[in-house]
Amino acid sequence: MTTTHAAWNGFLSRRDLLRVGSLGVGASLLPFGLRPAGAKTRCAAPAAKAKSVILLWMGGGVTHIDSFDPKPDAPEAIRGTLTSIPTNVPGVRFSESLPCLARQMHHLALVRSYSHDSNDHLLSQAYTLSGRKVQMPQLTTEPNIGSIVAKLRGARAGFPGYIAVPGTTRPGPPPWNLFVPGWLGMQYAPFATGGQPKNEDFTAKVKEASEEEFNLQSLQYPPGVDASRLAGRQSLRGSLEAKLRRLEARASADPLDEQFQGAFNMLVSPDVRKAFDLRLEAPKTHDRYGKTKIGQRCLLARRLTEAGAPFVMVDYGYDPEYGNLWDNHRAAVQNQPHICEIVKQPYHLAGTDKAFAALLADLHERGLLGQTLVVFLTEFGRTPKISDVGGRDHWGAAGSIFFAGGGAHGGRVIGATDKQAAFPTGPGYTPGDVAATLYRAIGIDPETTLYDRQNRPLPVLPHGQPIPGVLA
Repeated sequence: MTTTHAAWNGFLSRRDLLRVGSLGVGASLLPFGLRPAGAKTRCAAPAAKAKSVILLWMGGGVTHIDSFDPKPDAPEAIRGTLTSIPTNVPGVRFSESLPCLARQMHHLALVRSYSHDSNDHLLSQAYTLSGRKVQMPQLTTEPNIGSIVAKLRGARAGFPGYIAVPGTTRPGPPPWNLFVPGWLGMQYAPFATGGQPKNEDFTAKVKEASEEEFNLQSLQYPPGVDASRLAGRQSLRGSLEAKLRRLEARASADPLDEQFQGAFNMLVSPDVRKAFDLRLEAPKTHDRYGKTKIGQRCLLARRLTEAGAPFVMVDYGYDPEYGNLWDNHRAAVQNQPHICEIVKQPYHLAGTDKAFAALLADLHERGLLGQTLVVFLTEFGRTPKISDVGGRDHWGAAGSIFFAGGGAHGGRVIGATDKQAAFPTGPGYTPGDVAATLYRAIGIDPETTLYDRQNRPLPVLPHGQPIPGVLA
């Protein structure tokens, strides 16, 4: 359903159905793609200030009015029962649900006018993950931003160009895989660290979150197989397939072979395996991030980035224990608290607040934040008016996201919404603009020409401009 003022007047009392999908497993890649000589650019790509990207992907639609864009003077039916609190930047206030990020506001370029025209999970998530507006037949045809970065920046330090932690979000029904390389080919799909996929819509439970088993994840050897036996298996596989490869005389590498090689290289690299091992972190560091699923995922993202991984996506939205975490309609079958209470749960905003703030502070203390672009992204916000059952529905017209580090202007708010947090008061910034901003931060020209599997030329990004004021 498309957002309209008429829909707002009715407060979107009916929820949109959820959908979305399965994950690809990726591998190492090589940079490729050149812009034709003399081609004009929408914005000149500067020397990259960001060497790495951490994308905090919160699929499901995070409520903006109960987090980054509170409206304390609005009626209670809109503002709810939460209070607003000051941040460490004078004049900027967050909801009480974000006390830790309020102390990190000096690092944030906060965009309060994130906006587009869809209330549909699938269409909005595919748009947000790729920066390319799609229709239903195109849900999995367009490459993720991470796949584009992997294509143009390649593998680094033994890591694939695009890693998803854990890469198991499956919106649906039916389940869809939106973590895709699209027309770039499967060699640019994300390497997913693993875990149990989930696509149930309405199963969030009110209970304490537990620490997830993340140690080594999909980098574990199969039972009874060590590095030497694995190398032997690779040799056997190579000899069996050598004749086939010679007979086929392929002009280019088989993407599946590239995926196998990338996974193999990760398995046998001690440095890479060490980066994935959270047991090497001190207990106080685990506590700092929070012994929650989102906390440990953010800690792993820091470890991978510190070890050299170029693009890490932290995936948190659809969960085996808590269902669709952010889609807080509070339908009867969801078993959720009121919107103003669920945000206080450790699996919800309370946990993400602690984890994101720890990530930013940790990167800063280690001297990594200046070269690491951290982007918080979700597909849309939630309806300004709380529904009769105590939830908020889909709202593409307004939402909040942030950029930090990697050349972003900290301590700045870009854009604003009206008194009800319903619509931007100035220009709205789309997922295409978010993608353009990210590409600029890492020095990728959005008009760079890439080629699909049929050798057709396509731009990195067909539409979108860097968001004014985000980058220094």
